[in-house]
Amino acid sequence: MAGKKVEKVPRKAYEQELLRLQTELVKLQEWVRVEGARLVVIFEGRDAAGKGGTIKRVAEHLNPRVARIAALPKPTERERSQWYFQRYVVHLPAAGEIVLFDRSWYNRAGVEHVMGFCTKEEHQLFLRQCPIFERMLVEDGILLRKYWFSVSDTEQQERFRRRLEDPLRRWKLSPMDLESITRWEAYSRAKDEMMVHTDIAEAPWHVVESDDKRRARLNMIAHLLDSVPYHEVPPPVLELPERPASTGYERPPRDLQTYVPDHAASL
Repeated sequence: MAGKKVEKVPRKAYEQELLRLQTELVKLQEWVRVEGARLVVIFEGRDAAGKGGTIKRVAEHLNPRVARIAALPKPTERERSQWYFQRYVVHLPAAGEIVLFDRSWYNRAGVEHVMGFCTKEEHQLFLRQCPIFERMLVEDGILLRKYWFSVSDTEQQERFRRRLEDPLRRWKLSPMDLESITRWEAYSRAKDEMMVHTDIAEAPWHVVESDDKRRARLNMIAHLLDSVPYHEVPPPVLELPERPASTGYERPPRDLQTYVPDHAASL
């Protein structure tokens, strides 16, 4: 269904607020690290809904040793024989870590179900086990946040068209992505059923309207920050030392090393 026209956030206002929010994300990261917290953020939604761009902005200034992105490929034959959640468990954070799931165990409720990559029985088992699994995570102290990026059919198709024409982003498109256009209603029904079973009090879904990517990024990051009881951790006091006096070291001649050609000089 086509959504209402959304007014885009002006670029200047977007960039200013994004910088402020990213500064807060750094504070959140330091709180997670110092307090030994464990934060899991799940990004789900239709193809081209804006998940990847938002994840990029969330992680842009964070320490990759603290905050990492989990974007799992399709399961191997061995992983297909495991308990479904098993391949995701190994990516959960330890103390002082943040994991951003670029798609997650909810693949089974969406693409696997709609495209027939799992059986009806496996799908129903997932819907029964998922709330139990997530309650276990929360009960163990993990901070679990789940975001569904909602994009209209007309905006999704326009984003697909732009990707198809852009050599830098064409890799983002696959035949399966394009097939999702013809299965819009099937994906809608799958999402609705997923929400009924997995929108639980311990780990609720938060819907991000994403026809305007700038607005979606700001809204999602602001909500994440508001949902976690972090506080600013005083940074260590650092002083830049004076460079010591030379002891006679001389660099070797340039012709003894191979330098990268100066491509920039040809511009």
